Amino acid sequence: MRVLIVEDERRLAEALGQIIEEQRYHADVVYDGADGLDYALTGQYDVIILDVMLPRLDGFQVARRLRDAHISTPILMLTARDEVPDKINGLDCGADDYMTKPFDAGELLARVRALTRRQGEVQGEFLTVGDLTLTMSTRQLSCAGRSVRLGFKEFEVLRLLMSHAKALVPKEEIIERVWGLDSDAEDNNVEVYISFLRKKLTFLETQVSIGTVRKVGYHLEVPVS
Repeated sequence: MRVLIVEDERRLAEALGQIIEEQRYHADVVYDGADGLDYALTGQYDVIILDVMLPRLDGFQVARRLRDAHISTPILMLTARDEVPDKINGLDCGADDYMTKPFDAGELLARVRALTRRQGEVQGEFLTVGDLTLTMSTRQLSCAGRSVRLGFKEFEVLRLLMSHAKALVPKEEIIERVWGLDSDAEDNNVEVYISFLRKKLTFLETQVSIGTVRKVGYHLEVPVS
């Protein structure tokens, strides 16, 4: 899972990033609304944690512009404001959920998980395609009694492919979502991890395989039952 955190209080922003990454998710942290909007417009995130009081653009403006651009990424809005009209304004601007500072880390994570389930990409604890099952919390990949534990980037690549089962996922999208916008990763980095994953699929003796569209990207091939 990739989470964008837009929060101008740097200590809080870094703490949020640590909370997210302790769950083996990937977090990008930015400190003002304009940068947050630029990052969010890429559409590469599973959840956006968005503060209301931000420099350059406030959280209400960011949420509204994202929805106007047809970016449907779930937004969890954070604010010190606890007045009902402010909450209504945030929801009307396109936020999906609202938390008032200070908040409990456990509740924050539960709300993030709930938002991703609503989005439909992560179905609870498990992601299943064909005879393959990926356990989200442990990065364990299983098939017919066999299992292997994936490395972090292996997990992120396969999670992306399984979340878009049978659809073509371009290499550029894999790089953006797994390595990040500011990464120096190139096509050969993706190819290396695809090779690792293919070896693990062979070990598991699964019927699911990773297909290649040369110079474009990858997709899962799932036999018709």
